[in-house]
Amino acid sequence: MPPLRLYLTAMKPTDSVTHGFLPAARALGCEVTILTDRPEQHPDAVRCDVRDPRALIDAIEHLGRPDAVFTNSDHLQTETALAASYFGLPGKDWRACLAAKNKYLMRRRLAEAGVEHVRSVRLPPRGPPPGPPAPRPLPYPLVVKPREGVASEDVLLVEDGLDKAVAQVRERRPGEAVVVEEYLQGPLRTLETLGDGARVEVLGGFRTTLGPPPHFVEERLDWDPAPPDPHLPAALRALGVGFGACHTEYVDTPAGPRVVEVNYRVIGDHCDFLLADLLDLPLFELVLRVHLGEPLPALTRPGGYGTAVSVVADRSGVITAAPGPAELADGEVRLWHRPLRGVGETVELTHTNRDYLGVIRAVGPSRERVERAVTAFRAAQPWVIS
Repeated sequence: MPPLRLYLTAMKPTDSVTHGFLPAARALGCEVTILTDRPEQHPDAVRCDVRDPRALIDAIEHLGRPDAVFTNSDHLQTETALAASYFGLPGKDWRACLAAKNKYLMRRRLAEAGVEHVRSVRLPPRGPPPGPPAPRPLPYPLVVKPREGVASEDVLLVEDGLDKAVAQVRERRPGEAVVVEEYLQGPLRTLETLGDGARVEVLGGFRTTLGPPPHFVEERLDWDPAPPDPHLPAALRALGVGFGACHTEYVDTPAGPRVVEVNYRVIGDHCDFLLADLLDLPLFELVLRVHLGEPLPALTRPGGYGTAVSVVADRSGVITAAPGPAELADGEVRLWHRPLRGVGETVELTHTNRDYLGVIRAVGPSRERVERAVTAFRAAQPWVIS
């Protein structure tokens, strides 16, 4: 029997793909072809304009009929879904991918379905100076964000001076639309799901700790597997989300949960590996299996606790000391450290996850034991910026 042919679309390399999905594909016996606009950054990749579904379909047809077309990239979900649909393969609804990625469309879809109403205004891309003014009807505090941004880049909490904040985002994002919406008060949480098109399995979620405002840098995520409010599955259904992995961020407001954004892929920043550790499941294989047409099996949920702590630079400068990769056991706690930068590199603060120096993830029987192990590791292995 010939191997299954999996086409994986990608832009820049990520640990999720390199250390997660590619080994999982090999374990499933797949023959993998990476299609990318950056072939020099991927081994044995094929150059393709992956942002153009017509080019993507043409390249796949030329290379050989697929058994699955898959991406974990925020930027390529719609194009990849269109390609999978063209070849008659299991995949996401491209309309759901588009609505999830486009934060203004997401708000419109949820409001039209009567699921939730969050006041939101779309501003067009910057035209000739000074550009259209910011809207006035929404009261402070407000959040300004790129319509299709990722990783909290150029997302600002605005207490006053909306025109200035919008101008700042437009300056950094020329040609992109901007969304201004009401600030949602309350703790930030996540919902992690996996669907096969027939049913959606809730894997769990995390409580998110953010850095100081006006920016929204995620500093740590702590496991919180409590069942979600029924509002959240209803919101995902309204968006058409129900196939493959999905990482949803929401705020527990006094009026109930309100969606912040829907990332129609597996959770990132090494929390995907943490999720696999916590659930004791081959998570990356399960995601690929549904794209290969297999139904989801029944999933178990073992107990335990886990956290992913991002070591965030607190100043610009040169890294003069840094811990290397680590995997160790501290009693019943397992801990991993993944450095993202190295000694000698220059750090320029961006107030996004690009300021991460490394990620520590740990799992164990209780929060107290996990916290002790993380604290001990950070004390013994500090990052130093001079």
